[in-house]
This record gives sequence, structure tokens and C-alpha cells, in this order.
Amino acid sequence: MALSPSSGSAASNSSSSSSAARILSGLLEARTGQILSENRAWRMETALKPVLRSHGLPDMDALAARLITRKDAALEGAVVNALLNNESSFFRDLQIFDMIHRQILPQIHARRTDRTLRIWSAGCSTGQEAYSIAIQLSNDMARWRGWKIEILATDISTAAIDQAKAGIFTQMDVQRGLAVGDLIKWFEPSGDDWCVNPTLRQMIDFRTDNLFDHRAPTGEYDLLLCRNVLLYFTPERRQRVLRLLATHSHARSVLLLGAGETVIGHGDDFAPHPEFRGSYGRRIEAPVQAEASLRRAL
Repeated sequence: MALSPSSGSAASNSSSSSSAARILSGLLEARTGQILSENRAWRMETALKPVLRSHGLPDMDALAARLITRKDAALEGAVVNALLNNESSFFRDLQIFDMIHRQILPQIHARRTDRTLRIWSAGCSTGQEAYSIAIQLSNDMARWRGWKIEILATDISTAAIDQAKAGIFTQMDVQRGLAVGDLIKWFEPSGDDWCVNPTLRQMIDFRTDNLFDHRAPTGEYDLLLCRNVLLYFTPERRQRVLRLLATHSHARSVLLLGAGETVIGHGDDFAPHPEFRGSYGRRIEAPVQAEASLRRAL
């Protein structure tokens, strides 16, 4: 059956939009390693509306054409930031933070003789996870008095890191997971928003960093959080990220992933932790440990 002119136009538009979507999702993958899943791809145009509006572009086809014909680093960055999923909340998965507070941190406190605590929040988004850890430590500061506490929080999204550094959250943000007592104690009203107490903000080193071209993490961390990050990567890239995390952990480090993530089938660096349910520890005979031992011997 021959297509009517209107049907042909619709088919052409659909094909054109599909090509634009491939170009834009390809940019995201090239810059971040993330694969745009179906449940994120359908809302691509909605996510990109602010970018289209600010650059005077009518649709995704025009945006894709602009990216192909011009080298525009600012526009590329805006597209990547718009397509990244920066979903986060305070004390997300409360049972995890309860385990951190009641089990993991006390064990680290008992075992670290140098009185140094190092925590890395990888894929920290807009900072709520790192701030939640800082709140826990600050509420228990009598235990940690005299300790050197380092919290590194990294994310590939420059927009997310800028917001995390600013420490300004909406009323909706603070209502998601933050106890009223902590809100009153650690936040100050700023118009319709809430601003993190400077003391809390100074506990965290927020940095833009790419897990596949990393520069921020140095040395080894006692607690590593990389939650709801691996699910956006291919199996090969998941293994690369886990190898990076292993490189920056020690024999007693604890790794926390998202509820739908696992180390199983993605290399031999980590195994289920024997003490903390749902967490992971370094395999004693992992290849990365042998490499570290060799480096020390040299």
C-alpha cells in the first residue's frame, strides 16, 4: 500500500527523530560510558527541553544537526548533563544508612589505629548521599573527636556537583528522607529553600570526575559507596569500575552498591561481605591485591 503524503511525512519525521536520538545517546555513552536504557530514552526530549530552549533550537533533530556541524563543547556538556540521571535523596534506602551507623562505622572506628576515616561516594549526584554520611558522623562526633575524617564525593555531572557544592536544597528535597531534627540542626532556611550548615559542607570534598578517566580518588578508602551507578554500564564497563574501586580499597574496606546491583559476574575483586548484609569486601586473593603487593615490594 502506498503511503499518503501525510503518512510519509510522519514516517520521515519519526525516522529523523530516531536518528537524532541515536546521535544524542551516542554522545552520552562516549562522554560517560552510560547506556541510555529504554525507560530513560522515552523521556529524552523532555529532559532536553531546557537545552533546546536556551539555544534557540526547535527540536532534537536541530540539536543533533548542530552537534554534528559545529564543535560546541558547551552545548555538548549541556546535553550530557541533561541526559544524566541525577536522582538522589537524603538517607536513601534507610536500612543501608542504619547499617552504616550501627555496624560499619563502629567497626572501622575499632580497627583503625591511625584514627583516620576515609569515605568515597562515587556517583554522588547532587550530594545528598555524602551529606547524609556527614550528618551521621556529626551527630556522633563524640566518638570521632580527634579523628581525621575525609569524605570524597564525585560525579561526572558538572551541574550536579555545582549544586552539591552550593548545598542548597528545595523543600521537596529535604522532605525526602531527612528527619525534622536533622533539618533543624544542620540546615538553615534560605528563602523557599534550605542551605546546608557550612560546618557540614566543609566536611566533604566534592569533585567532578569520570570513573573511566579518573583523577579524584587517591589512596585507599575504608567505605566506598557506588550505588545505582553500575546499572547504567555494560558488563565490561562494570568490571572496569569495580577494578577501580578495588584499587582504592584495602583488605577491610566495605563496598556498598545499589539494591539492584551486584559484583557477581563482574570480575574477582570483590565478594559478598561476611559481616554486613548486602555489602561487599575485597577478595583476599584478588588479582588487584597481588598487584598492590608487588608495587609495595618494588
